[in-house]
Amino acid sequence: MSERIMPGRTDDLITLGAADALWVDLTADSAVPTASGAFTCSPARARVGYVLLGGHAVATVRASGGQWSVPEVEVRRAAAELNAVGMDRQDLVRIGPFRGAPRQECNEETRLRWRQRITGELHELGGPERAARREVGRPYHLAGIDWRQILVEQTRDGTQRTWWLPRAVVRLLDAAEHTETQWVQAARTRQASAAVTQPTSHPRQARASDGRQTTSPEGPTASLRPYNGELEGQLYSVLSRKPGTSRRMAGWACAVCRTAPAAVLDHCHEHGYVRAPVCQSCNTQERPDHLYSNDIRVAHRYTRLFHTDTDDWLRHWHRCPGCRARTTLPLPHLAAWTAHIACRSLRPTHRAPRGRKPCGVLRVSWAGSQNAPRSCLLTVAVDFCPSGEHRVLARVPYREAAERFRVWLAETAPAVAAAAGPDRLDGLPTQFRPVIADTSGEGLALF
Repeated sequence: MSERIMPGRTDDLITLGAADALWVDLTADSAVPTASGAFTCSPARARVGYVLLGGHAVATVRASGGQWSVPEVEVRRAAAELNAVGMDRQDLVRIGPFRGAPRQECNEETRLRWRQRITGELHELGGPERAARREVGRPYHLAGIDWRQILVEQTRDGTQRTWWLPRAVVRLLDAAEHTETQWVQAARTRQASAAVTQPTSHPRQARASDGRQTTSPEGPTASLRPYNGELEGQLYSVLSRKPGTSRRMAGWACAVCRTAPAAVLDHCHEHGYVRAPVCQSCNTQERPDHLYSNDIRVAHRYTRLFHTDTDDWLRHWHRCPGCRARTTLPLPHLAAWTAHIACRSLRPTHRAPRGRKPCGVLRVSWAGSQNAPRSCLLTVAVDFCPSGEHRVLARVPYREAAERFRVWLAETAPAVAAAAGPDRLDGLPTQFRPVIADTSGEGLALF
């Protein structure tokens, strides 16, 4: 098969317009929809030395005539990486808006800021005014991905709107932010090194043999380091106030999925201990879907928490010393486990085209507090049940739910159960203290 000839190609470089056409052509069959103008439309930053394509950064080169170009092989590599990504349109992650969420600081090292861009776009007014703004360079894409095609808007109670994206796309955009941060940091390091070695006021610009001038830095070589419990036992209220915590966290990989860069410090809201740094996707998946402060909806994502990736999530939750010592979970998670696992056999089913389908939507509420187990009662119910809305399936005391969870934990994740409990001796020294003889008295006394 002969290689396709790209217009605007010079040696191994192609113009930005040709790169746009090549990107769309190579990713036509990708599960993740892509957008034209990935190199020429905002928020692409070709003139600062790079363009983001998925989780990949493509260097840009300025030729002697002032025209910007990119290596064709880099575009093909980024397209191949994107084509290998699978996307489940049913596995969604909420990206906003979050009531009471703190406003994100504008970090100049991360120019993509895709969550802020999407939120700003969706908060704008519709109609001709918005269409006119799009014509003058409003971002259709983020890292070459056409997020508008896969954005899902849901409305709760007819008033509150929420926005969702597939989890695979969220991880791609998080990876793009991390790649850009690493790129900028590497560029600043090289500039500082060049300033030390060449302290002249007007440094000479290096040019290639054919007259091309390369303005982009090389791609970042620093890789994510795994989290090995460096923050274990620390209180979130103390650690979050220490300067430099965000910078220290930026180099870690997510402690749950171990693939995406960490973005937030996950902590136990019940005991206050830091669990581990996690990515935005895992942090959103772990967040309970509260209807009220003591009432949550048990959605399909709990299948991943308690079935698919059970061992990873149980290890993560038990990074909290309080939950590990009590061999339990925070109250919202224990309530969700009770509804999803312990009361599964009580949930009615109805006929469906492909067999039988579980009835309605599970929800669980609680009265009382886990700090007073005798007064805490979990109520598991089904909403939108044809045989009666808000049908109550079971009322389970907190102590019974915790005991059933301990039995299930020992069967499902024996290693996690073995490390839990108040009688663990992990903190004691491995060797006994030496016996010292006291010769000051008549006999030998040991102390």
